[in-house]
Amino acid sequence: MWIEKFDNPQKEVFQILNEKQEVNPDYADYLKKFDAKILLQAYQWMTLSRLQEKMQLEMNYAKDDKGQPILINGQPKVMGKVINFLGSSGQEATEVGYAINIRKGIDWLVPAYRNNAAWITAGYPIEKIIQYWLGNEMGSQIPKGINILPVNIPIGTQYSHAAGIALAEKYKKGKGVIFTTIGDGGTSEGEFFEAMNFAALHKLPIVFFIENNQWSLDTPTTKATMSPTFAQKGTAVGIPNIRVDGNDFFSVYHVTNTAIERAKNHQGPSLIEAVTYRQLSHSAFDIKKDYFTEEDFKNEQEWFKKDPIIRMKTYLEKNKLWDEAKEKELVSANTKKINEAIAWAQKNSAVPIDEIFDYTYEKLTPKLAEQKAEAKSYFTTSDNLISEMQKPTIEAKSYFGDREEAK
Repeated sequence: MWIEKFDNPQKEVFQILNEKQEVNPDYADYLKKFDAKILLQAYQWMTLSRLQEKMQLEMNYAKDDKGQPILINGQPKVMGKVINFLGSSGQEATEVGYAINIRKGIDWLVPAYRNNAAWITAGYPIEKIIQYWLGNEMGSQIPKGINILPVNIPIGTQYSHAAGIALAEKYKKGKGVIFTTIGDGGTSEGEFFEAMNFAALHKLPIVFFIENNQWSLDTPTTKATMSPTFAQKGTAVGIPNIRVDGNDFFSVYHVTNTAIERAKNHQGPSLIEAVTYRQLSHSAFDIKKDYFTEEDFKNEQEWFKKDPIIRMKTYLEKNKLWDEAKEKELVSANTKKINEAIAWAQKNSAVPIDEIFDYTYEKLTPKLAEQKAEAKSYFTTSDNLISEMQKPTIEAKSYFGDREEAK
């Protein structure tokens, strides 16, 4: 008998607190007992990540004598100081919701490239993150005691890396749980299924996340898969799976803890699809209006109303845990922290030209040696190279898009 669909692929999304501040009645007591310290720490990391991304992108803008962005056709002019950047604005509840559970020095985070909020939460220093995006690979040198792999650029391969670490953890009889994440587009890669199948077969202590932010570069999820959900792909390899509201911190935190307990009790991996939204463009040099339809922009406005930071802040205020005075103090502290991180990263962004070539292979190939000699005849450091690349300044493209205020 041909099987055309699973008996009951669950399309519903698990949710504890929605954008209207309505609470799932089955979890009312869960919220009442929730540790306020965890909530306040989560909000701090969420807002820190959002502001860092905004300020980091503004580094790219050409400014006039008064410090105001120079506009071309209504868009800021880009200098190219930031080599590239792929932000997680809009996805903070998802990333902080799982990363806040990572035990430093015990668990592992194996990220993709759009995980800024998760990196910060797991202990990746902001100055190192910015240093990396300014073009210095030393930014990928994670401090000792923090188990985070460097930014993973080849899409999907991090799932395989995570499965390997999880196998080692099981072999050593360690206590660590491995966290790894992928975007909706990455589920089309072979490593996605290979790693999950391997992890399920060996009952590895790993939690797989899919950050379904509705877009894979310029491809909407509706054109990326025929599966009703991404979560159900776990069923094919025998992994328990769930869809969760990725803009609800409580939901992500809760299901992550359930998955962690499964891993600790030697019950194998779990797959969590967090349904969220990519508020920014794909990257610092991408512009939404090149591929968004009018309907896409209308849909985006609805997603902005579900902003995870607004939802969290409203909940904190409603429960007398937050007020405007605390908000002002937090913004000031975050701004100071980010400015200091930017200053450090800029001071430590230049690298010798040699390093661009020397670490490609164990030994330089004749062609690379020729290219290295030519480059060194023009430039001493990569900072000089970047300066030359900035002439002439290229026209900017808005990373944040056209956004109405969420009401």
